[in-house]
Amino acid sequence: MPRKVVVTGSGSGIGAALTALLRAQGDQVIGVDLRGADITADLSTPGGRAGAAEAAREAADGVVDAVVTCAGTSVPGEPLVAVNYFGTTEFVTALRSALAASERPRVVVFASISATQPVDEDIVAACLAADEPAALTHARKAIGDGRERRLYPSSKAALAQWLRRTAVAPGWADAGIPVNAVAPGIVLTPMSADLFDDPQMKAVMDTAVPMPLNGYMRPDVVARAAMFLASEDNSHITGQVLYVDGGAETTLRGPKAF
Repeated sequence: MPRKVVVTGSGSGIGAALTALLRAQGDQVIGVDLRGADITADLSTPGGRAGAAEAAREAADGVVDAVVTCAGTSVPGEPLVAVNYFGTTEFVTALRSALAASERPRVVVFASISATQPVDEDIVAACLAADEPAALTHARKAIGDGRERRLYPSSKAALAQWLRRTAVAPGWADAGIPVNAVAPGIVLTPMSADLFDDPQMKAVMDTAVPMPLNGYMRPDVVARAAMFLASEDNSHITGQVLYVDGGAETTLRGPKAF
């Protein structure tokens, strides 16, 4: 049976690839993005998240079968933390009751291989405390101190920890809602295109994210992994971070991390 799937960041990159794949198999996709989507919304603000979630609920007639949050940014700045963490967690939480109304609900959020890199612990702690003003204050401080490259891994590390605790919290697993994450390595998307044009940045990426299995990947590779976690076939996997990274996480952290 066709499923009603809400996809944030549906206008480009992995979100666009996922939207195309879902619609090709007959599912109803409710896309959310800054432009070119069914629902136009700015997930960097509390009002934008709440409005987008309510619009998605209405478009799905109150029953959402899956939410996949592909929306995100890698541009250093306060919006990075606002979108990547709060724009995901608050949006998903706002749709919990609509998910619980489905017979086989699923949630997939997007973490990242970068979450294995050094983070700003103050940002992570503020995110997990649901204190967005404090998280943004710490983000500004990190930028001022020249530590802006820690913002992205901090936002994704916090998100991975959020899903681990949320997956087994009341109202989620006991309501039949699996909550998982996909953590991509380097994906050939518009968001990363400029990085490949800079030889120095490309060298940095190859060192930071070594991908011995087949190298860089297209968005549809990651989208297909997310599709499985969001599908009815996934009945018992929850609280997991699935690395779709060509072996980068295993290379970096070794065999003792599992």
